[in-house]
Amino acid sequence: MRSIFFHFFSLFFILIQFEMLAENNQEVFIQKEYSYESIVGLDLEINPTDFLILYQNGVFEYEVDAIKANGTWSLIQDVLQFHYNAPIDTIRNFEIIELSRNSITLLEGDVQFELRHRFSNKVNMFSKRINASFSPIVSSIGSVIFYDITKLFGAHKNIPFIVVWLVFGALFFTIKMNFINFRGFQHSIDLVRGDYSDPNNKGEVSHFQALTTALSGTVGLGNIAGVAIAISLGGPGATFWMIIAGLLGMSSKFVECTLGLKYRVIDENGVVSGGPMYYLRDGLAKRNLKNLGKLLAVLFAILCIGGSIGGGNMFQANQAFAAIKGIFPSVSNLGPLFGICLAGLVGFVIIGGIKSIAKVTEKIVPFMAAIYVGAALIIIIMHISDIGFVVGEIISGAFNPQAGLGGFVGVLIVGFKRAAFSNEAGVGSASIAHAAAKTKEPVSEGMVALLEPFIDTIVICTMTAFVIIITGTYEDASGLGGSELTSQAFGSVIGWFPYILTIAILLFAFSTMISWSYYGLKSWTFLFGKSKSSELSYKIIFMIFVIIGSSASLGSVVDFSDMMILAMAFPNIIGLLIMSNEVKLDLTSYLKKIQDGTIKKYK
Repeated sequence: MRSIFFHFFSLFFILIQFEMLAENNQEVFIQKEYSYESIVGLDLEINPTDFLILYQNGVFEYEVDAIKANGTWSLIQDVLQFHYNAPIDTIRNFEIIELSRNSITLLEGDVQFELRHRFSNKVNMFSKRINASFSPIVSSIGSVIFYDITKLFGAHKNIPFIVVWLVFGALFFTIKMNFINFRGFQHSIDLVRGDYSDPNNKGEVSHFQALTTALSGTVGLGNIAGVAIAISLGGPGATFWMIIAGLLGMSSKFVECTLGLKYRVIDENGVVSGGPMYYLRDGLAKRNLKNLGKLLAVLFAILCIGGSIGGGNMFQANQAFAAIKGIFPSVSNLGPLFGICLAGLVGFVIIGGIKSIAKVTEKIVPFMAAIYVGAALIIIIMHISDIGFVVGEIISGAFNPQAGLGGFVGVLIVGFKRAAFSNEAGVGSASIAHAAAKTKEPVSEGMVALLEPFIDTIVICTMTAFVIIITGTYEDASGLGGSELTSQAFGSVIGWFPYILTIAILLFAFSTMISWSYYGLKSWTFLFGKSKSSELSYKIIFMIFVIIGSSASLGSVVDFSDMMILAMAFPNIIGLLIMSNEVKLDLTSYLKKIQDGTIKKYK
């Protein structure tokens, strides 16, 4: 664990040093192959194969619009000087007006040449082709997942089907389980503390490790960026509905994680496999719904693999590198190198399985959550006199029919949507991690799991919202994105916090990736078997996509993957609804055992 922190911080400080040296090492910057982006002031046609190469030995060659040239180059302050050998013997001077590791802009008289590093260009072209191929798929899936159900009634309120599905499930389970989200709260804390942990129970990780592993898959960019997006779209009132969604989501987590442990499979080596794949298959088979169970289980597994590769991998790697670039612009072309380093760290952890993952997450998640929440509390305390105003803005905005994005309904939907994206309650992913817990009581793990939406949404998301509102940054966002807006809000009070936030994004992204690698692996082995070669093939694929995610902008692919994560809720909640009576009976039995002392405390 210490070595992982060491490598992260070493990489961070290396980037700082690189940034400082970059300004004084222009010659190194320009020794590479470029492609032409644009030429302003000359009537030349740029072809995809056109290039400019500046070799380390001082030789250059280029081809643009069928014009070929070569010679030697030298750098005199900010002027790139070409000594031509062909097509004619001459000297030309190009002023460097912009230079980064990703691109160079040259000026010769009134003619401006914009060039991009060839590798970077290839990556961008690759990503564009990938995006183009995925765009129709994204459009088709999006038309179903985000279908506006109000259209069925002749309205256009932009209420997505998937949000309604998640909220319906959460509300149903809250009522069905007699508000277990409230009455089970104290007991869940006792369980996490290990008060009821029998050391002889089968499993691979403790209650606390299962909780932090599942939290590592949700706490992160959804809290940092998602909240800012919600407030910028729906105003302060969106915070209220995020909290309500978090409270309801606690019940969904309880049900799915109870079933995840109840239907888990433990092999002869003590390795645990569980989650929606297993309780959908085996739980529905008990109810003479074998074919439906198999169909839903396979569908869930496919969606989970896609989600792990995209939203749980590429998006995290991409945003982590974006955070780095935001502080160190000169490293903008080092995405592949960053991806390789990150893939190495991820691979180092996931090769060891859930026990290794849990050992990392139980350190990273509490550490970064404490720093993040601590900074938020400092800002809130510094503005303690404004708390009443902020609470008033949140409540009034929540019920204000004149609020943004379509009024009251719009604010409600924005709040619920961002909460669903953040805590993943009803999606089923967390039950895969909780299935590995050391306990013989499935309900106990459901109790532990209900803390996740509380920590993720009600604590961390609300803290973020308070900082954004109390500093007033959301009122003049100036086109800032989610994480940038959050960074500005914290940075307006704590000047150095953007650096801390960058480290937080890195660590949160890293922890999310290793957690989702486990979710994807269990889904992969469910479909293709548990052989060593099968597991290794998935892990290699996962690490390759870490590099791709760091190197390219794969907008449509990420959208596709996020949709698959949300789509996981469809087969999962169908199964949860069918098996809800079983969970309620188990809950009643468990609480009775607690009351009569059958389940005893060990601390």
